[in-house]
Amino acid sequence: MPVIDNSQDASDRYEHHSFKVDKGQSPIRIDKYLLNYIENITRSKIQNAAKEGGVLVNGSPVKSNYKVRPHDTISVTFEHPNYEQLLVAEDIPIDIIYEDEDVLVVNKPAGMVVHPGHGNYSGTLINALIYHFENLPKNSSDRPGLVHRIDKDTTGLLVVAKTEKAMHHLSNQFAEKTSEREYIALVWGNVEEGEGTVEGHIGRHPKNRLQNTVFEGEDSHKGKPATTHYKVLERFGYVTLLSCKLETGRTHQIRVHMKHIGHTLFNDERYGGNAVLKGTTFTKYKQFVENCFKILPRQALHARTLGFNHPITGEFLKFEIDIPSDMVQCIEKWRHYAKHQDN
Repeated sequence: MPVIDNSQDASDRYEHHSFKVDKGQSPIRIDKYLLNYIENITRSKIQNAAKEGGVLVNGSPVKSNYKVRPHDTISVTFEHPNYEQLLVAEDIPIDIIYEDEDVLVVNKPAGMVVHPGHGNYSGTLINALIYHFENLPKNSSDRPGLVHRIDKDTTGLLVVAKTEKAMHHLSNQFAEKTSEREYIALVWGNVEEGEGTVEGHIGRHPKNRLQNTVFEGEDSHKGKPATTHYKVLERFGYVTLLSCKLETGRTHQIRVHMKHIGHTLFNDERYGGNAVLKGTTFTKYKQFVENCFKILPRQALHARTLGFNHPITGEFLKFEIDIPSDMVQCIEKWRHYAKHQDN
């Protein structure tokens, strides 16, 4: 292992990322490896960190050309604290659906990031939560109150823990798959089966570090098990409205699973759903789709239903929130278009 002789005290640096290399990982330069696992970072920034002794493998600094090996433990450090840990309370309104002494259920709007991260250090749900609530318990990632998350441009329901006991209890429910989560999704294509299940290990895409993908067969060890159950609610010819229920909660799970079966979410820019994936070549149709994109400038995904056992009373609580107006308007346009096509 090429080790760097760097005199800087490790205690002067702050850990920003840590990874455990999969057992089936093939040899690859560590700077290239990290590009696939850290969002919004450049290769030069990784290489500079390595020069400063800030990239460690199994506790020892390495050069950027070090080849990662299965089971390596990688730590990436910088001289400044992790911005995620510098939480600032911000007076941002929260749409509270339910609240008691132990839990909080909120309706997250589109455009709001759940927790601070690269490029989003303020304006998040956590910034709002710590303004409105004191002494929220931290989860395993040191994020106050957070039991689960939904993507920035996904709308809908989230449960927040207000006490340590609630955090532990709710986290276990999500881990043990006893919570209930239903999403409404508009996807490209005509989903032929009335209902079905998508099972596929989800992990970071090897060529596009901003995406996740499904790994199957011999590569399945590169991802984590994920299961999504779907049911057709309505068909509009070139797009289909689905109800998706999560058995697991992987990052981008519905978005990844739907693309995997050939039904990318409508206007999901990150996964290619912001192009005309199904339909005619007529200019009039393309203009219709563009108008739908303008009405719904995000992926068509809404966390409609959330159910869980109350951490103190044990009572099963179930909440449902209406589909937001931008998604409703888009669905209505497709419904009208499909009806017109049938005539």
